[in-house]
Amino acid sequence: MNDETNAGTQPNETRSHHADEISHTLVHSGPAPKPEVIQILPMRETVLFPELVMPVVIDQPGAIASAQHATRNKQPVGLLLAAADSDSGDNGDTPGNGLHRIGTGANIMRYVTSGDGEHHLICQGIARFRVREFIKDEEGRLSAKVAWLDEPAPEGDKHVDARMDNLRNSALEAIELMDQPSRELAHAIRSITSAALLADAVAGYLGLKAKEKQQILDAVDLESRLDRVQSFLDYRLEVMRLSREINQQTQQRMGEHQRKAMLREQMRSIQRELGEDETVAEEVERLRESLDEAKLPEEAAEQTERELRRLSRMSDASAEYSMVRTYLELMAELPWSKLSTDRIDIDESREILDEDHYGLDKIKRRILEHLAVHKLNPEGKAPILCLVGPPGVGKTSLGRSIARAMNREFVRASLGGVHDESEIRGHRRTYVGSMPGSIINHLRKAGTRNPVFMLDEMDKLGASAHGDPASALLEVLDPSQNDSFNDHYLGVPFDLSKVMFIATANVLDAIPGPLRDRMEVIEVPGYTREEKLQIAKRYLVDRQLEQAGLKPEQCTIGDDTLEALISDYTREAGLRNLDREIGAIVRHAAVQVAEGKAGPGTITPEDLADILGPKRVDNEIAMRTSIAGVSTGLAWTPAGGDILFVEASRSPGNGKLTITGQLGDVMKESAQAALSLVKARAKDLGIEQKRLDKSDIHIHVPAGAIKKDGPSAGVALYTALVSLLTDRKVRADVAMTGEISLRGQVLPIGGVKEKTLAAHQAGIKTVMLPHRNRKDEEDIPENVRGALDIRYVSHVDEAIEIALSEID
Repeated sequence: MNDETNAGTQPNETRSHHADEISHTLVHSGPAPKPEVIQILPMRETVLFPELVMPVVIDQPGAIASAQHATRNKQPVGLLLAAADSDSGDNGDTPGNGLHRIGTGANIMRYVTSGDGEHHLICQGIARFRVREFIKDEEGRLSAKVAWLDEPAPEGDKHVDARMDNLRNSALEAIELMDQPSRELAHAIRSITSAALLADAVAGYLGLKAKEKQQILDAVDLESRLDRVQSFLDYRLEVMRLSREINQQTQQRMGEHQRKAMLREQMRSIQRELGEDETVAEEVERLRESLDEAKLPEEAAEQTERELRRLSRMSDASAEYSMVRTYLELMAELPWSKLSTDRIDIDESREILDEDHYGLDKIKRRILEHLAVHKLNPEGKAPILCLVGPPGVGKTSLGRSIARAMNREFVRASLGGVHDESEIRGHRRTYVGSMPGSIINHLRKAGTRNPVFMLDEMDKLGASAHGDPASALLEVLDPSQNDSFNDHYLGVPFDLSKVMFIATANVLDAIPGPLRDRMEVIEVPGYTREEKLQIAKRYLVDRQLEQAGLKPEQCTIGDDTLEALISDYTREAGLRNLDREIGAIVRHAAVQVAEGKAGPGTITPEDLADILGPKRVDNEIAMRTSIAGVSTGLAWTPAGGDILFVEASRSPGNGKLTITGQLGDVMKESAQAALSLVKARAKDLGIEQKRLDKSDIHIHVPAGAIKKDGPSAGVALYTALVSLLTDRKVRADVAMTGEISLRGQVLPIGGVKEKTLAAHQAGIKTVMLPHRNRKDEEDIPENVRGALDIRYVSHVDEAIEIALSEID
């Protein structure tokens, strides 16, 4: 291998030595013998520089034998480049297969074997040659009949002279652009008068590949050879210019950094000379490094730089020192540039949702739609989801599942009882003990700027003299402006546009209208008995057993036992009470196992009374009495649907109406409207006007300790009054809901699914709904629709016909 053909990348001393060889050759080189048959040495590197002294490395057995033979007999050798996939240049019975046909002839001046076994030759170049025929002797050495190629020496050829001058100037420029320019090499290039030698010499320090060098060696025509070397040199010059430009830019940046570091070190030295505590400077330097790593935006970086300068001038005993340091530490810890990598796979997300939650098909479909849109358009402004439903239906766990499906961090901030705007926006740093708001604090804990952020209990926000936190959330939950959220403590905008906010609430009406308008509401309804049974079997029992450290065979809770728990001990829209009751059963079993017993084994419904006590939920049908003036209504509560009784009684008087049972204003007005409608339709209903005028009416809704309100009890109130005044009993298996007008129309209501579920759980057979609520029938579970006789009514006359029995 020609080690000195890469002189452009070697130290000065190597290039200097190379230049000496060129000079020596120009002065002392003389004619050399050129026999027709020479020994061939296959090379891994193209050897240029005919007529120059050059070092060569050989490492193939055939080449070594040929070199030793030529050295002993003082014969010239031919240096030929082997193909890239050829190891010896001699494959099979075809001598010279895999070798190029044009090479460099040379005399071996010295043969050296190094300590590591490498064979080195110092050769004197003769001229180029072309192989006419390869010959392989009996000892396996390769030789060839060659034709020597004399270098043309055109004198006075203006085309050659122009190319030579252009090549020389480019070569001198390249030498100047080297990391350590060599004067000797530049002098040698200037002193070359031969165009052929100049082309070979310049090509030698360009660092060309073997294939490119061979192209130059193959160019017998002098003009063509000069053009090829010029082409390679032009490319190398462009690379060197760009490299120098990049190096200068890098050195400029590094110089500025080193200058600042030197100034800081000098400042520390001055502080030490003045006897000041150097911990302040060290603290400032540490904070500066942390802030640099945080990659703050421009405005925040300018703010922190000002605070750093203030901190550097303070004493650590100052009260303000700790405030500024705490502020800077927070700025360094915030995830200004850290983003989680979303990994959204719709099929995998569907599996995660199904694994974590049973049922809720409509909710899961909407979440998958949201994830699909985010996957196709990651830069789009996603809507803010608001999950509204009774307690214990899995709103918070849905948020965790969404975070797992998106491969994001999950953080949760509870807004229940928050009544100060500063808890959202933070306190201004002018106050002692000021701190950032809940949004910024939770993002710092998340460690990323795009977590799934759950704002829990949105409907429990309160207002006070310290501001309205719901109004502060308007900016947070607006995708068009939350990219510059301004926390009072930070004093600079923070980008919340990458955060996926999910709000939860039990009651939608308690959320202010402007805030509600910024969110897409997804209602999460309660569960049916069948859904509760499946969830208990799949999740709750196993989880309680694991928490108690029991094995399934030590405590088995069958389906009939779970059904008894659901119907006799819990009646709720969610699952929290059911989970508690299962936990009580498992703890009962854990006591027996801890005492060394085998455990209770299978828990039967008959065992529940001994473990949990008597039934806690009475059958509502047993509470009904066959007395005129009592009707069954359906109500919606934050905990799901429920049934309520409307009782009406009559006593002698002058037409006075009394309403009791903790009823709200809306429900009181519904009672007034129902009585007015009864009086207006008294003749059609067969009620004597005298009976109305001489009677005081008392309407009572039991469970007086519970506040009740809403317009949907109008039909039940009207039915109870008609039942009372006509002495016709209301059917015990009928429940009703609906708002009424003074013309007798039945108006639509909300919460159809929850109300029908409550009726089904209470054993109701027939449910009356407003006709305009027929569109909500698809929300009712299929098994509930099959078990109930749902009647749709548009006028109170239809309700009376269905609900009241004939007069006995």
